[in-house]
Amino acid sequence: MINYALVIYMKKQLRGTLALLCGTSIWGLAFIAQSVGMDLIGPFTFQAIRCGLAVIFLFLLTLVFDFKIGIRKSLAKWKNKRLWIAGAVCGSALFIAASLQQIGLIYTDPGKAGFLTAMYIVLVPMLGIFVHRKPGMNAVFSVVLALVGLYLLSFMGVSAINVGDLFLIGCALAFAVQILLIDKFAGDMDGLRLNCVQALVVALLSLPWMLLTEELNMGNILACWLPLCFAGILSMGVAYSLQIVGQKNLEPTTASLIMSLESVFAALGGWLILHNTMTARELLGCGLVFAGVIISQLPMKRKTA
Repeated sequence: MINYALVIYMKKQLRGTLALLCGTSIWGLAFIAQSVGMDLIGPFTFQAIRCGLAVIFLFLLTLVFDFKIGIRKSLAKWKNKRLWIAGAVCGSALFIAASLQQIGLIYTDPGKAGFLTAMYIVLVPMLGIFVHRKPGMNAVFSVVLALVGLYLLSFMGVSAINVGDLFLIGCALAFAVQILLIDKFAGDMDGLRLNCVQALVVALLSLPWMLLTEELNMGNILACWLPLCFAGILSMGVAYSLQIVGQKNLEPTTASLIMSLESVFAALGGWLILHNTMTARELLGCGLVFAGVIISQLPMKRKTA
């Protein structure tokens, strides 16, 4: 009986790890898709369309998975009020995070943006104070390391700072909130439907900003169909669903550690595909930020009496 329980536990761990690894690799490469896409269209136009594509994809996917029970019973599952409340709350946080990230990518290359966004892993234990989860000394030390890394990454001179870096730091904070909200609300909810609702919220919140602040050009939109499909179907549709699945099957510390690899995939993707380069100062900054991300997730030894 004990061995059977251990096997079940190991399967859940493996399932969660693989889900987050797949989702993280997609997110890392999505930095490139977002950066390339915004060479042609505005950030809110990109965001509204990508999330609209994700909603369509996820809705159709629920019908496919529910094929055996029929369309009527599948549609009835959408009547869960908790699903819509959780989706609205998580989607609002995701809208803020994704919007700041989209704008930040206008000024910052994908590799650097990936490392800055990874700051959410450092911020999660800090925000945990407000839900009665006091961080250990390793978390405090990781923040110091990350702040030094951010200085090396962001400051061009004695006082100058890249405006895109500020947006991405705000993005990291919003993503930290979104991760804690997923942890709180996901529970035993249908991951696909929860992600579909939060994608719908992001799309709806993006529409007014798109119409009021950006010029719509159908030719440019069609020209970046590939980045839109990658960021919409794979990043928003698949990867965020995998995040929900992963967080259900893994301890928060383990899940956060795996998700931090997003920055590595972003840097590698920017180097391999876009041929981006980084100075020695920026590479050192990336290293310190990544070290802070890792250290914040390491268990702290407790003194025994």
